[in-house]
Amino acid sequence: MTVDLNLVSVFLAVAEAKSFRGAAERLGVTRSAVSQAIRRMEDRMEVALVQRTTRSVSLTEAGVQLHQRVAPAVAEVELALDTAQDRDAKPTGQLRLAVSSIAERFICGPLLASFAHAHPGVQVDITVTDEEFDIVAEGYDAGVRLGEVIEQDMIAVPVSGDQRQMVVAAPSYLERFGAPSHPAELSQHCCIGWRPAPEVAPYRWEFEQDGREFDVAVNARITTNDMWVMVRTACAGGGLTFGMEETFRPYIERGELVPLLEQYCPPFKGFFLYFADRRNLPPKLRALIDHVRYRPASGRRKR
Repeated sequence: MTVDLNLVSVFLAVAEAKSFRGAAERLGVTRSAVSQAIRRMEDRMEVALVQRTTRSVSLTEAGVQLHQRVAPAVAEVELALDTAQDRDAKPTGQLRLAVSSIAERFICGPLLASFAHAHPGVQVDITVTDEEFDIVAEGYDAGVRLGEVIEQDMIAVPVSGDQRQMVVAAPSYLERFGAPSHPAELSQHCCIGWRPAPEVAPYRWEFEQDGREFDVAVNARITTNDMWVMVRTACAGGGLTFGMEETFRPYIERGELVPLLEQYCPPFKGFFLYFADRRNLPPKLRALIDHVRYRPASGRRKR
């Protein structure tokens, strides 16, 4: 099927604006032109992409899947064009980032150190936070979060592969209290929980069984907003804790922690560097995007 990129642009505008009127304003065309473009695209693909009512516009299941696959690809093309257009500009200035505390690959050290050496004119200012807020309103150039919590109107570039959360405990704890065989047994154990802020309820541990997702509100005896407190307490035999496999992997390889309930912990999409404006990106941000973009190893399936 011949691809009409103009129709794709209209579809993306509708998906992000969630209305024909908003898409028309963004594209500088009439609402009727947007409606006709969507209809042509649906006719060509022989599938409904948009659900229309008198009050709202939403994507069908096919539309959601198409948007999830096409939007990152279009963003990559636009970034490549921006890079080619401004390839001689040297990145300079302060780059403010809001980064999740569990984005291990991004904040572990080597990635940022190599970027700093490659671009000495850029000063990187990182705030590690798990609070959800408008990065544009707060004056940040970009943020790093799990893809599932990033707003759809943001441009997102992968900075990690698929991730997985898991339950872990120290061998000393398991020798004393045994290991749970199902997430339902977690209430019988001493758990070390996480919360993003004092006024926020502790995070519910998420699992999956037979394709059904469910979560468990553990009765944590220790709760903190610091992952390293969780890790160190777990290594000391203080109880079971729950977090990203990337964070726990070095401790597991050294035998300090043991993974548990792995059959209930499926992988999911990982971390993304996200930002608001896809046009005229400053060289400092463009340089960071190119430096940290995750590229699967050869032979691995791309997401």
